[in-house]
Amino acid sequence: MLKDELAFSFSGLKTALLRRAQAVGVYPRQEGETPALAPGILRQQVVANLSAGFQEAIVEALVEKTLEAARLTQARGILLGGGVAANALLRQRMAERSPVPVLVPRPSLCTDNGAMIASAAFYRLVRGEHHPPSLDADPSLRVG
Repeated sequence: MLKDELAFSFSGLKTALLRRAQAVGVYPRQEGETPALAPGILRQQVVANLSAGFQEAIVEALVEKTLEAARLTQARGILLGGGVAANALLRQRMAERSPVPVLVPRPSLCTDNGAMIASAAFYRLVRGEHHPPSLDADPSLRVG
């Protein structure tokens, strides 16, 4: 039960954002359709507002669930990593609200996992390693 309570899933939130963007006219309702709100300052402001609200909702969920997980496991600290850790609002909120130390690498080190996977593949390719497309995922794959 704990695992389900602390799971991160934003599919519903993404769908809600899409529906809202369609409702206010910044995203087409159907493929091939032109958005109702023409390009310009108003459209830019509407997109900025939608984006800010989306970011706020995701940051709030991440902070709440992370702090709850830390509390339940009696963690002595929290380490943020990956591409999401580059988000300034997330960094700020975690630092403000966490009762335990929050460690965050500088933004230049908060890279996307896709880039790390590509880097690992590059070095294996350079060494002459070739694998068939049917290769299974290996979560403990060594990089380098």
